Amino acid sequence: QVQLVESGGGLVQPGGSLRLSCAASGSIFRIDDMGWYRQAPGKERELVAAITRGGITVYADAVKGRFTVSRDNAKNTVYLQMNSLKPEDTAVYYCNADITSTTIFLHGHWGQGTQVTVSS
Repeated sequence: QVQLVESGGGLVQPGGSLRLSCAASGSIFRIDDMGWYRQAPGKERELVAAITRGGITVYADAVKGRFTVSRDNAKNTVYLQMNSLKPEDTAVYYCNADITSTTIFLHGHWGQGTQVTVSS
């Protein structure tokens, strides 16, 4: 069974930083696009940042210049470095990935989410 497990969330003051990690485990053959989404209370889930296997990145306008997405293909892990955090960044952050396992292709596979709260 393939799993995505996020970590690194928590409570941080405005202007602070957090680094999220998402590790994929299981019988994985290949991981293509990986990304981070977030969902605030009462709002729809939205794309924060994504990265291709080759390292091409895209960001939501709201986080450009503050967040950086990266990945370690050898570790099947994607990261999200979040700097200059604002209260409006408060949300549950979800990892998403296109994973080819030894038996099945999982398009848009989700992790369980990690809470990020930005508050003084």
